[in-house]
Amino acid sequence: MVITANDLKVKGISVLETMLDKLDEVLISVRGQNKYVIVDMDRYEYLRECELEHAYRQVQADIEAGNTQTITAKEHIEAIENAL
Repeated sequence: MVITANDLKVKGISVLETMLDKLDEVLISVRGQNKYVIVDMDRYEYLRECELEHAYRQVQADIEAGNTQTITAKEHIEAIENAL
């Protein structure tokens, strides 16, 4: 479901609460373009957990493929500073 930014201004947060009672997410359209997604906190936490699980699997794949290196904290900080 999509709501315009103007409708959100006029109707306020209550319209989002009503929509989120029935839907997993609400899109906010700005000047005819979908720009933002509103989800309730439970859905956000679930999506965040999925994102972290994906990152963990990527790291595990890098470890298994040997795409790692062992360096000291000082070397790591220097590498970051040099990259900046």
